[in-house]
Amino acid sequence: MPGVSSFRRTPSRAAVGTSAGLLAAFTALAVAELVAGLLRPAAGPVTVVGGVLIDRTPAAVKDFAIRTFGENDKAVLRFGILAVLAFLAIGLGVLGLRHRRIAAAGVLLFGIVGAAAALGRPDSTGVGDAFPSIAGAVAGALALYVLASQAPPSTAPAAGEGGVWSRRGFLTAAGVTAATAASVGLLGRFLSGRQGQGAVVSRENLVLPGPSSPAPALPAGARLKVPGISSFTTPNRDFYRVDTALTVPEVDARTWRLRIHGRGVARPRTYTLDQLLARPLIERDITLTCVSNEVGGPYVGNARWLGVPLRDLLREAGVRPPSHGGTADQLVARSVDGMTLGSPVDDVMDGRDAMLAVGMNGEPLPFEHGFPVRMLVPGLYGYVSACKWIESIELTTFDAYDPYWVKRRWARRAPVKTQARIDTPKPFTRPAAGAVVVAGVAWAQHRGITRVEIRIDDGPWQDADLAAQDSPDTWRQWSYRWNATPGGHTLTVRATDGTGSVQTEQRTRTVPDGASGRHSVFVTVPQIPRTGP
Repeated sequence: MPGVSSFRRTPSRAAVGTSAGLLAAFTALAVAELVAGLLRPAAGPVTVVGGVLIDRTPAAVKDFAIRTFGENDKAVLRFGILAVLAFLAIGLGVLGLRHRRIAAAGVLLFGIVGAAAALGRPDSTGVGDAFPSIAGAVAGALALYVLASQAPPSTAPAAGEGGVWSRRGFLTAAGVTAATAASVGLLGRFLSGRQGQGAVVSRENLVLPGPSSPAPALPAGARLKVPGISSFTTPNRDFYRVDTALTVPEVDARTWRLRIHGRGVARPRTYTLDQLLARPLIERDITLTCVSNEVGGPYVGNARWLGVPLRDLLREAGVRPPSHGGTADQLVARSVDGMTLGSPVDDVMDGRDAMLAVGMNGEPLPFEHGFPVRMLVPGLYGYVSACKWIESIELTTFDAYDPYWVKRRWARRAPVKTQARIDTPKPFTRPAAGAVVVAGVAWAQHRGITRVEIRIDDGPWQDADLAAQDSPDTWRQWSYRWNATPGGHTLTVRATDGTGSVQTEQRTRTVPDGASGRHSVFVTVPQIPRTGP
């Protein structure tokens, strides 16, 4: 019975449907990647859907993702999106074995969702952003329809019937689909890379001018030579990155523009990068802190920044702070990817070194840190001050507009809270008994640190030795020599800022205006082995 024998050797319909669905999804993503590479890489469906998910995620969930996955949160999100797509693709593939047209329509529906997501993004450039999702969906629907048509029958053919499922036909169709999709996807990757090449070249060719106002010389003793302590200057490769950009924007410095406009702007201005670089630049050591940094967390770093004083640009545009009769109390910075951050105008113009930074630790800004230009305001958490990839500054009021994070119930005004962190010894380590150096960093940007104290278990607070203070806008290293005794011990640290305020022991989470509390670590000092009889 050749017909029945051939049927029994066929793989299960579920396996065929799974293969068809996954190959159709692969085809859809590959074609979408190609079209996005031709038009605008940021309009790719995974990127735009990921952006929508980030925007719709509650603040508490975002905070959990950052705490749990750190700077890998975006990779986890991408993996999650692809995993969900794979699961849905399998379902459509199995459905397509019986209802090819319905399954193909389901793929097209996902394309519509992706197109809507692309058009709804804050950085959307128009209807063209919908094309990658639509084109990918059409290709995926056709692939699924063709592959499903090669599926084995749902029941064994009757004796004497000539219809025999062709294993070779399905495998051939699947192989051609996979090879074509892979080739298309690689071409799309290549085109996306070429679109960003202009930005890479513009950064490589950028020569930063020297500052008119160099950073003051670092005081002797500002850097402690303690193993395990955070370095005074954080290297660019180690500087924390927390933002919502699923794909890092690569902006060509040659075409970049910054617009200053809005309420109380008597003379709206637009600047090129060359125009900014031709102005007097300042160089300053400034510590940045993310509002998502938990007590003792890693999202804080100190760098030497080069930039244009923001206060000067605003004054030339005719802006006056509210304290001097101005009508705008909020400065809204907008990024090329649509992110908006709101800063108090009084804080930006009160004499602190608020700037539009173009350099970081002696080189042009890395792309992940905002090339070609980012904003920073000492003393404020990053979500209200440190706009990366900035392209617009609008003057408005807090009553008139809520920026991105404020819409998600974060505080409008967010001065950095006084914090101290123990860098060494690490939690749950086993230092030897005797002299142990406890050390770390403390910060209270724009107020400075005047005292750091350590407590061992429930003992009294004892003064740590402070490194020399560079400026109130940078963190300050500290150390304490502890005579460690055997047993388990809790080490707790607290700082006092330049206003005399002592770091609170009250624990709060990061939402809505930054974490508070005192950092502590638990260590175990082993018993000293007995010697002799």
